[in-house]
Amino acid sequence: MKKIFKSTALAHSNLAFIKYWGKKNERLKLPANSSLSVNLSNLYTITTVEFSEKFLSDEIKINQEKEQKESLRVVKHLDLIRKKAGVNWKAKVVSQNNFPKAAGFASSASGFSALTLATTKALELNLSEKELTILARLGSGSACRSIPDGFVEWRKGKKSEDSYAYSIFPSNYWKISIFALVLKTSEKKISSSEGHRLAPTSPFFKTRLKKIDEKIFRLKKFIKERNFLSFGNLIENEALEMHAVMFTSQPSLIYWDEETIKLIKFIYTLREKGLPVYFSLDAGPNPYFISEEKYEKELLRYLKTINSIKEIIINHPGDGGKTIDNHLF
Repeated sequence: MKKIFKSTALAHSNLAFIKYWGKKNERLKLPANSSLSVNLSNLYTITTVEFSEKFLSDEIKINQEKEQKESLRVVKHLDLIRKKAGVNWKAKVVSQNNFPKAAGFASSASGFSALTLATTKALELNLSEKELTILARLGSGSACRSIPDGFVEWRKGKKSEDSYAYSIFPSNYWKISIFALVLKTSEKKISSSEGHRLAPTSPFFKTRLKKIDEKIFRLKKFIKERNFLSFGNLIENEALEMHAVMFTSQPSLIYWDEETIKLIKFIYTLREKGLPVYFSLDAGPNPYFISEEKYEKELLRYLKTINSIKEIIINHPGDGGKTIDNHLF
């Protein structure tokens, strides 16, 4: 048997069109509802994992830093996969995002999907895509959506084995542009994990859940038909509904700031000008603007006039996670 096992993986962040907010099982990270997302081509994490008998302890470096809280999550996930592989070797893990961490751009999704892919490959576990999504979910719920290609559905399931993600349309199915607008790069004060725990305290939580399956059915139909206006209206309303749950939880969660609200109002102005563009927001202040690709240059011209936007990252539907040959160390 070889003494050293090493692998590197790249996984994209994803934007949920139908959001996952609230868990029915914290330990297994089983979501309260199913969700639907798209991988983001220009937001990604690269992670290299090496196992060796020579390592005395796990060494974790994320974005060139050694952060204890995040390292503990990584080690917990490594332990899960080590147990599955039947080994107890320690690992060196180096992970690098090309975008701000913990700012509402789903860095844990790309991070734990890349970690899952690199670790299982390094330990020579031959897992199906379904099995990989289940394993990634145990690290970070939304990470399961970054394993399959393109447009992805995550079924909530009733137990761990049937809560998994799969591709519903490939990345090249629909030419849409997803603008990730960076207003703030600082980490949010309340994590998404804490937000999930607070979600059921909102009086709107159960009402939202009752409508989710029907919304997913309609959204899949709109994507299949490439019906952008109906698609845009639905995803925008869905983002507002999720934040309504956040606003009314106990205590209240308000991830927006005044610049977020200005950009939401700006999108209404753009639509009045005849530009079909819609927004979405995850758990952070940084919004996404979504248009068809044919309007990309026109929308970019408008966005470049707004001083509060620190960076504009243009994405298209992205591929699924994959292992690559270029190691980080």
